[in-house]
Amino acid sequence: MTLVILAAGLGSRYGGLKQLDPMTDAGNFIIDFSVYDAIRAGFDKVVFIIKEENLELFRETIGNRIEKKIKVSYAFQRGDDLPAGFSLPEGRTKPWGTGHAIYCVRNAVKENFAVINADDFYGRDTFVQLAKHLKNADQAHHCMVGFALGNTLTENGTVSRGQCEVSADGMLMSVTERTKIIKKDTCAAYLNDDGETWTDLPFDTIVSMNCWGFTPDIFTHLETGFAEFLNHLGNNPMKAEYYLPAAVDAQQKAGLCDVRVYPTTSMWQGVTYAEDKARVKKAIGDLIAAGEYPSQLWN
Repeated sequence: MTLVILAAGLGSRYGGLKQLDPMTDAGNFIIDFSVYDAIRAGFDKVVFIIKEENLELFRETIGNRIEKKIKVSYAFQRGDDLPAGFSLPEGRTKPWGTGHAIYCVRNAVKENFAVINADDFYGRDTFVQLAKHLKNADQAHHCMVGFALGNTLTENGTVSRGQCEVSADGMLMSVTERTKIIKKDTCAAYLNDDGETWTDLPFDTIVSMNCWGFTPDIFTHLETGFAEFLNHLGNNPMKAEYYLPAAVDAQQKAGLCDVRVYPTTSMWQGVTYAEDKARVKKAIGDLIAAGEYPSQLWN
């Protein structure tokens, strides 16, 4: 099984390349803990989706120290990696989004695979559930680990989450991308499309953290969906993004796949903003002190 890690973002809100910011005194990054948990769960390959200009930096800081434990490869998210018949709009520099990022890994992954964000700490249970599903998954039977919204928020600003509707038998029915969610005293709230009003969301709402399990047939459907997206850029060719949750939602509605949701009570840890770092360092330090992880991951 392969673990695909989305690491092409520059972390503009964070103020730097947050994927490579140490979170322990030993110099470990959040990525290290994700790979460590994945290996424990049975994954034997990791693919980093990065910007091509960051290849040597990732290889020197991440790849070289984990390649003795797991097979490592890299894929590049390039703006001009588009379906046949399309070209990059003149002046576009912004990446095309997470759906496009997974499309860019199509030549590096031929087996069942999981997808995670580089800057999110998911916890061991997440990878155990992903591995259990992927070991036996047939074509077009995908999965997602769903987090309780209240366990995924920051005190320091807004976050983006995929709001999920899940059936009584645990199947994903829909996922709606909410790009601005804030934490309130007793619930969360998202900003509506009018840019002015907010709608409350309970803390127990199941959300996507871009933590998915896929079979490789998804690449064909991503290409078709991305082409459709490019055909309808409208008045926003410089900033429109092809989000992975929206792409999966469209495939489901077209009857091309189904997605089983595995809920977890794990607390998400992430560094959306620089102010989040102290909280994340403490949370990881507590897990090390409790014996969940060794202080030196790769010794």
